[in-house]
Amino acid sequence: MIHDMRTVITGTGSFIPANKKLNKDFLQQEFFSDKQTRIPSEGADIIRKFEEVTGICERRYADEDMNASEMAVAAALVAIKDAGTDPETLDQIIVAHNFGNVLQGTIQSDAVPSLASRVKQALGIRNPACIPYDILFGCPGWVQGVIQADAFFKAGMARKALVIGTETLSRVIDQYDRDSMIFSDGAGAVVLEAVEGAADAPGVISTSVQSFTTDELNYINMGMSYAPNVDKRIRYIKMLGRKVYEFALKRVPEAMKDCLDKGHIPIGDVKKIFIHQANEKMDIAIIKAFYGLYDIREIPADIMPMNIHVLGNSSVATVPTLYDMVRRGDIPNQAVHPGDVILFASVGAGMNINAICYRV
Repeated sequence: MIHDMRTVITGTGSFIPANKKLNKDFLQQEFFSDKQTRIPSEGADIIRKFEEVTGICERRYADEDMNASEMAVAAALVAIKDAGTDPETLDQIIVAHNFGNVLQGTIQSDAVPSLASRVKQALGIRNPACIPYDILFGCPGWVQGVIQADAFFKAGMARKALVIGTETLSRVIDQYDRDSMIFSDGAGAVVLEAVEGAADAPGVISTSVQSFTTDELNYINMGMSYAPNVDKRIRYIKMLGRKVYEFALKRVPEAMKDCLDKGHIPIGDVKKIFIHQANEKMDIAIIKAFYGLYDIREIPADIMPMNIHVLGNSSVATVPTLYDMVRRGDIPNQAVHPGDVILFASVGAGMNINAICYRV
């Protein structure tokens, strides 16, 4: 039997902040439109419509004295222990984020030195051949980190990597923008190892990455607060919600199908889809459109685990935390089993899309 190198997830971990921010906590919040005019709707009406579209009931915010790199370390320690590996044997530490460390109450982010370098130091790794670096790729950053590690493994340039997604979005949101209720904080990590195995052995089967930077470039961007008379020097994360929805609905299913086609995997073999937790309504529509590409109307009821209802959208952290939670049995009626074929998929600022087909 011919054996090949496979990129295998040998450990997972996550850090979920303890601070819960419930939807009712926004009842008294004033919201403004992008024209800086106050939205006259009652807070209860705004929240009801928000829940109907996003599915989010609560989200988590990091403690004021905890930053993104510290959350990354916390998630990494769990993943390293789960993998039973020696951190000194890591060849790469890849940290996906978008804003670096954003200290509470400041107006600048801090990404020098890189978050990955800070993680390496915090883990006590002295091996100079362990190379830490960051990825800025929008919400698909963690998935892209796994794809990069897989490429290094296949090129024979590394055999073990730690890939982390971490973000404190609560510190870059405009509290006067309704979309701010979507975002949250968290971190997820995996240890990846290059393992010799047969074609049907566990590991990455295929990948797909796409980027659209013409009309789509600024669908997610940084802009001024929607509220009048605020500090115009400060920029916050902004979305063109309808544009993002329409873009994702068309492009993400195509990338997922491209990934399966490259791996010669029939759609019926896919047991779970771990998709970026951006918006419940959008994610459901993406899955329906994906199956629609195969002329399938009946979608498996348990195909798409979700944690957005209680964790919100933590950007690069959504996919790894979701996978970790399912592996650990933390999401009711969801599990993965040895031999299962699963998909990871994400979409976000850039606009970037990626997908990984993986056998557990």
